Amino acid sequence: MTFSIHGLAVARGIAIGRAVLVASSRVDVAHYFIQPEQVGAEILRLRQARDAVVEELKRLQKDLTDDAPPELGALLDVHLMLLEDESLSLGVRHWIENRLYNAEWAVTSQMEVIGRQFDEMEDAYLRERKSDLEQVTERVLHFLKGGTSPVVRTKPNARPQQELQLGDTMDVPLVLVAHDLSPADMLQFKQSVFTGFVTDVGGKTSHTAIVARSLDIPAVVGARSASQLIRQDDWIIIDGDMGVVIVDPSPIILAEYGFKQRQGDLERERLARLRHTPAITLDGQKIELLANIEMPEDADAAILVGAVGVGLFRSEFLFMGRQGHLPDEEEQFQQYRRAVEGMQGLPVTIRTVDVGADKPLDEARHDAAHLNPALGLRAIRWSLADPEMFLTQLRAILRAAALGKVNLLVPMLAHASEIHQTLALVKQAQIDLDARGVAYGNVRLGAMIEIPAAALSLKLFLKHFDFLSIGTNDLIQYTLAIDRADESVAHLYDPLHPAVLRLVADTIAEGAAQGKSISVCGEMAGDVNMTRLLLGMGLRSFSMHPSQVLQVKQQILRADAEKLKALAQQVLESEDPASLLSVK
Repeated sequence: MTFSIHGLAVARGIAIGRAVLVASSRVDVAHYFIQPEQVGAEILRLRQARDAVVEELKRLQKDLTDDAPPELGALLDVHLMLLEDESLSLGVRHWIENRLYNAEWAVTSQMEVIGRQFDEMEDAYLRERKSDLEQVTERVLHFLKGGTSPVVRTKPNARPQQELQLGDTMDVPLVLVAHDLSPADMLQFKQSVFTGFVTDVGGKTSHTAIVARSLDIPAVVGARSASQLIRQDDWIIIDGDMGVVIVDPSPIILAEYGFKQRQGDLERERLARLRHTPAITLDGQKIELLANIEMPEDADAAILVGAVGVGLFRSEFLFMGRQGHLPDEEEQFQQYRRAVEGMQGLPVTIRTVDVGADKPLDEARHDAAHLNPALGLRAIRWSLADPEMFLTQLRAILRAAALGKVNLLVPMLAHASEIHQTLALVKQAQIDLDARGVAYGNVRLGAMIEIPAAALSLKLFLKHFDFLSIGTNDLIQYTLAIDRADESVAHLYDPLHPAVLRLVADTIAEGAAQGKSISVCGEMAGDVNMTRLLLGMGLRSFSMHPSQVLQVKQQILRADAEKLKALAQQVLESEDPASLLSVK
């Protein structure tokens, strides 16, 4: 019987094949108390299981091929860091030594404690790193039980999907179905032929979504009970455009999606030809298409799609999970150097660390008194509260600027005092490097516009900064008073709200009036439904995930920016902008 399962579309395209179910990573854990004399033996058993997982992950890292997505290596690094995290290891020892819990019980108890801290994080990407914590602890639990990897391995030889028939049982493409997948699990499948992924959990920034996008493989995540409803070898269709999984399709449905798949393949081929085509509108407006990256390795993906630079390097990912061992100046410099060199002379915009009450550098410094972390000590507020840490990062960025074009971007500024303090610290970092005789380069200074107060104080910002970058994700959240992490109000999170659009339009217009560069680096920049509107508002610089660059470029090549001004004005004056843009 044909039925469909709905989830989140995170990687576009159509995949058709037979389902391969990954054995559930959930482990039944025994709970019992141990005797005081058994504490040492229990800790030893725990250490052996942890070491076994570390060895497995390092082996997988070593086996990475040159063509493996860089995201996989980065995510394995995250898992290794979590295994070395003191809040995890010391917390587990506490449960064993003080509560006399058995090792398995202690691991799950500490995972729940740390997991609650992840739930409090405002940033969606970091909040979803809770799944990485769960996967690390579950691998430890498997080894404690005497098991190994829960992954079921299959290696077929697949035929072209357009030749498929429902009666086929041999040499057909496979699609992967799981509750969730760790990077290590995905690496163990790297020799197999998988044309798509379906997971029960996850969001648009989950690791499965990241890897799927990097591989250009259709994926649907957050599909609830897909792994329970789908059986091994079921025929399934993954619609990565609509976020739908069709199980046991009829011949007519299979034929329809086979046609859509061929059309999608042709479209990707056409898009790939645009890689070296300049992003110029029909009326001759040159548009700057930049990439957002999290790690230096992501520069390769940016170059591959023809991005003309990095519009946002989220440096905070170099800081996370360090538990009191933050990267020093040299380590940071080497990472920024890799990103600068990876962009082959193209500009790289490095955002200073965007962490705080919702994204703590060190869980030990997490203050539970922050009832609303989104409004707490975060981003530049955090950096100014710890000037030594901030100076260390500024010196590393300035040193990297000696190797290529580097822009320095400061998040969440709102007050003139914050601006003056930031500029003074940049100057102090230069003085420090001069005193040491260390080479550094000049940087263009920019500020994020992500607070309504900043959007309403543009003259102040443009007086002190060379460029501005609109962070639409936070700007929407703060303008509409909507917690992006709260599912009960998520439907009110609206990028097309008239107030949001007015703030974005006014920022673009004021920047143009003063001859300063304005870019958008939030999700709006990579949304093809918003491209024409942003062009009409006068935006000439877009920064987005590398996977979105070519689709946005296609929209730009087909657009007349001058004629779109009228559309933009209509939308700004409308009480229902979505109806004018046909955005559902």
